[in-house]
Order: sequence, then structure tokens, then C-alpha cells
Amino acid sequence: MINAIIVDDEKNGRILLQLLLKQYCPNVNVIETASSVEQALELINKLNPDLLFLDIELTNGSGFDILNEIENPDFSVIFVTAYDKYAVKAFKFSAIDYLLKPVDEEELIRAVKQAEKHKKENQYPSIEALSKNYNTLKYDSGKLALTTQTGLVFIEIKDLIRCEADGKYTNCYLVNGSKIVVSRNLKEFEDFLSEHNFIRIHNSHLVNMGFIKQYYSGRGGYVLMSDGSTVDVSQRKKEEFLKRLNKI
Repeated sequence: MINAIIVDDEKNGRILLQLLLKQYCPNVNVIETASSVEQALELINKLNPDLLFLDIELTNGSGFDILNEIENPDFSVIFVTAYDKYAVKAFKFSAIDYLLKPVDEEELIRAVKQAEKHKKENQYPSIEALSKNYNTLKYDSGKLALTTQTGLVFIEIKDLIRCEADGKYTNCYLVNGSKIVVSRNLKEFEDFLSEHNFIRIHNSHLVNMGFIKQYYSGRGGYVLMSDGSTVDVSQRKKEEFLKRLNKI
């Protein structure tokens, strides 16, 4: 069982999230709710929760005002926010979860499973990393936070040439010639980057169409990228790819 506290300055928001948790995440026990920074800090110190559902913008401050007051937190954090879907997708590339209001049931279930994993492994994202990720992506939707084995790496989306699946990891190739290994699968990159002129042309490859130099036809064919790399186009993806290519 996961003991959780909900922090939201809107009463309806607190009630609705409790109802959703009761219905879809019965393993979560909401031990208390809070509507302010001060009340949340008091409850966290008193009850020592496993999980915090935290609204970003509160009437008397922000969720980060709460987190910055806690040294070495031993609980997971799931932000529940009214930011647009674009920003939320970017935030999710950090080591923590962000849910968009109104909360989607499947997203909630997935986020809680991640919190369960944190509790089991006794590993929680650092507040410093969370704050940096939030401040970077809040005002610049052209950036992406990549979760690596050593921490977070921030890149400009326009500098990302292609992504290549590598088991449960993804290799990201940049215009400066560097490769970043990210602990996210390719499907997660596809979900986010499809809005940024990227297309999945193969089960293992996602490419930025702005960096395609030439397409060579064949059964599926292949593309030559601006960095000199070649990437196969699967026969199954060929028709969709050519339609997109003709629109450039």
C-alpha cells in the first residue's frame, strides 16, 4: 500500500483525484489532503508519506516552495498541473511524472506504477533536478530534458537529428556529432517528437525530417541524413513516409 498526500488549492481538484485513485489505483491510500504550502509541509513532516500529488501553482506559492523546504525527501512526487499538453509531454522526460488536468485514468495508473517502483528501489529523483527541469522547460518549449544514467541533459529539439532504439534505451544523435544514451524507449520519443517534424520510418528509427538529405528507393529504401548516416525505411512505414516527404 502506498500512503499519499494530495496538495491542491482547489477543493474540487482534491476530491476528484481522490475519487479517481479509489477507482483506478486501490493500492494508494490517501492519508490526508492540503490546500496550502504551510499545511502541506506540516502534514509531510508529520505523516511521512510515500507519495505526494502536488499541484504546481498554489494560491500562496508553488509546489516547488514545498519541495525546497524538505531535505533529502524519501517520497515520490507526481505533479498535477493545468499546463498545456505540450509542456506536460516535455516534463515527462525527466525522472518524475506530470499529470494534466483533467487527469486521464491511464496516465494516473502509469504514474502510480512509477511511484511504486521508486518505493521498491528506494530511489527518488533529486529536488535539484526537478527544479532545473521545471524552470528550463516551463518557459522554453523548444528544449527537451533527457534522462541519462548520470542525470539530466538539456538539448534543443532543433539540434536532434535522429533517435535509434537500443533495447529499453534510445540513442540520440545531435548535430554536434555527439550521441546521448537515454533511459527511455523509442515509443516515448515518438509520442512527443511527432509534433516536431519527426517521423518513425522503421521499428528502430525516428528521424527529424529537416535533416534528411536524400531518399533512396527500394523495397523500403533508406534515407541519407545530414550527418552522413543512413537509415533504413521499413516497407510497412514507406507509404506514410513518402506522403510526409512530398509535403516538405
